Amino acid sequence: MSKLIYRFGGRASEGGADDVDLLGGKGAHLAEMARLGLPVPPGLTISTTAFSRFASSDGRMDDDLSTDLAASLGDLSRELGRRLGDAERPLVLAVRSGARVSMPGMMDTILNIGLTDLTVEALGRSTGDMRFAWDSYRRLIQMYGDVVMGVEIETFEDLLEEKKSGLGVREDADLTADDWRSVVEAYKELVLAEAGRPFPQDAAEQLREAVAAVYASWTNPRAVAYRRIHGISESWGTAVNIQTMVFGNRDDLSATGVVFTRNPSTGDRELFGEFLINAQGEDVVAGIRTPMPLTERALARGRSSGTSLEAAMPEVFEELRDACVLLETHYRDMQDVEFTVEQGRLWILQARKAKRTDKASVKIAVDMAREGLISREEAVARVDPEVLARTPHPMVDPDARIPSVGAGLPASPGAASGQIVFHPGEAVEAAENGRRVILVRIETSPEDIEGMHVAAGVLTTRGGMTSHAAVVARGIGKPCVVGAASMQIDLRNGRLIADGATFYEGDVITIDGSTGRIFAGEAPTIRPIIAQDFSTLRSWAAGVETHDDIHVENGQIEDRDEEPEDDASSSWKP
Repeated sequence: MSKLIYRFGGRASEGGADDVDLLGGKGAHLAEMARLGLPVPPGLTISTTAFSRFASSDGRMDDDLSTDLAASLGDLSRELGRRLGDAERPLVLAVRSGARVSMPGMMDTILNIGLTDLTVEALGRSTGDMRFAWDSYRRLIQMYGDVVMGVEIETFEDLLEEKKSGLGVREDADLTADDWRSVVEAYKELVLAEAGRPFPQDAAEQLREAVAAVYASWTNPRAVAYRRIHGISESWGTAVNIQTMVFGNRDDLSATGVVFTRNPSTGDRELFGEFLINAQGEDVVAGIRTPMPLTERALARGRSSGTSLEAAMPEVFEELRDACVLLETHYRDMQDVEFTVEQGRLWILQARKAKRTDKASVKIAVDMAREGLISREEAVARVDPEVLARTPHPMVDPDARIPSVGAGLPASPGAASGQIVFHPGEAVEAAENGRRVILVRIETSPEDIEGMHVAAGVLTTRGGMTSHAAVVARGIGKPCVVGAASMQIDLRNGRLIADGATFYEGDVITIDGSTGRIFAGEAPTIRPIIAQDFSTLRSWAAGVETHDDIHVENGQIEDRDEEPEDDASSSWKP
């Protein structure tokens, strides 16, 4: 019988970056990072081999897999001195998918597996923080109730808002341990009423059902749509990663965030990312809260208040920067890194090849060749020939001098005009009828993928530069503005309320994903001048025999091959 489960982190790591087909992208790179000495929370990867067994057994773990999982979990428990469901030292786990290629947000994740009425008290005692323990427990019930038990996530959110309103508080951080205990009881009642069965108090049962749910999410509608759009094989299946929880919601010395080793919109050589203090990872990527930038430079460039990770946790920031240098140098490509800080200690949760815009992909390829990380041939091979052939996104004409009606964060470049729609299904219907639309959402979710794919652009009123909307829009080349906090969406009346103006569904607006501005009507646009990096890569392509299908107009593009200027203001260089 082939091996089904592999270890990563801690005292042993099995496999590495070359084992993507077996371990999935996430599992392979977790094992690789552990081998590099990076601080990776230890865990297990159930291989893609087990997926076919799961699929052929009516969505259940067969006896062999159950036995292997119990044995592997026992080894991990002995190493950590914690056991799943233990009344004194409980082991708390995250269960995540792991396809061969990145499918951001399309499959399911469940955090805080192992918390029950019994173990939440043990977690509170062992950490000396009951508020943190009950906050983590309510997060589990919400995610598990949604992913495993089919209770709509909005139902939990509405209940929480009612609780906060009744207590006279606005922010989650204002809730006490007793408040969260009350929320947990209300959540359990909601699960029982909606799902017809109680939230499970057996930690092992939670884990089994979570693994099955993550496997099953390979065939959910959003994942199927994403694979169709991106040409990913249905036959690949997914691995499942079971990782020891580290808690970014522990206290004000804890945080969670996402960092790109270069700017995914422009390709500039700088750390680019966001973080939230006292939060868990889903808070950042789901766009539920608008996070803060990592660097002081980014803070000064885009915001008037708040703090950066660089200022709030300077030692952590330095360690994160060093990890980014190591990862980019090792993989010889720009990386997208998820991290958590627990009480001042940095943990790396994931690293993967980062999605980027056309402009960024060209600049990064050229820069890395000049830096000596890759050859010119590799630089050409990394950029889709269609990127070099197509015209760059239009931009709003800077000479038009038209006032904007709102602004957000410039998440994905280019200008787009279209009629407002508030639901992804309406965007699909409009596209089928030949109408250009802007999909306007409070925040996008993975279920919105088809609407985002057909819309001319995407606008959200919440979320940051590493939220789901931003990452997916960059990956599919759509202009996107996120976190337009001055604008309000009134779904009941089908309107978007901006500074001094109100827009209804069907009204035309323009968004500029390069500046973050929003305009009434169809703003005049121009085609940007093709950057020198495009010309350079095209000229390199003309001299690479394996890519001679790339058109170089009249063969007249000159390769200046100048050295890039050293940007002394950059906060990080590889």
